[in-house]
Amino acid sequence: MEILHELNTASIIFRVFLSVLCGGLIGLERSRKSRPAGFRTYMIVSLSSTLVMMTNQYMFLHFEGTDIARLGAQVISGIGFLGAGAIIVTSRSQVKGLTTAAGLWASACMGLAIGIGFYDGAIIVAVMVFLIITVFKKLDIYLTSTNRALTVYTSFSSVESFDRFILHCYKSDFKVRDIEITKNTHHNEAAVVAIIQLEADKRLNHVDTLQRLSSFEGLIHIEEL
Repeated sequence: MEILHELNTASIIFRVFLSVLCGGLIGLERSRKSRPAGFRTYMIVSLSSTLVMMTNQYMFLHFEGTDIARLGAQVISGIGFLGAGAIIVTSRSQVKGLTTAAGLWASACMGLAIGIGFYDGAIIVAVMVFLIITVFKKLDIYLTSTNRALTVYTSFSSVESFDRFILHCYKSDFKVRDIEITKNTHHNEAAVVAIIQLEADKRLNHVDTLQRLSSFEGLIHIEEL
């Protein structure tokens, strides 16, 4: 096993295949969700980071005065540009791509660990990240679908209907935390399109709440953000 921690042909091949495996493990879930950064992207990021650290180790062994952490530090900061490109804000003020960006950053870190020979840490983190973006997602969905806060995208046939809806929310024991009037991009018949942040005194079922609110007269469309 000691030979795999040295920089030789066997360790290079092992590190390359391990980085592709760990990066692909995380990218597999993102690819199934049809995210822009998927299976191959994660593998390339992990593999490239591994090469950077192997290059670092090579330079440290063959050139005097070389900082073994220098190139790795640049990867950690530089991956932010790729991650930022995966994050988008939709026309409905939704932020998407945060998990993809975090996964890319984690993939780069794993590649660095594999590249320097820290295999145990890389494998354990790869498994944990995979569990977080798959198994833990169910817990996240449960928590967010039953919490007290609810943000909805709505459209109304008239300003009067919008005003009555806000009053109805207050009468239904909701606190209106914020209202954002936005552009009408989908509903041509809508007079008012708004993003409304509501908060209840106790946990509530979001699906049932949306069904109750959807029957309000003058409300054309409602969906949770």
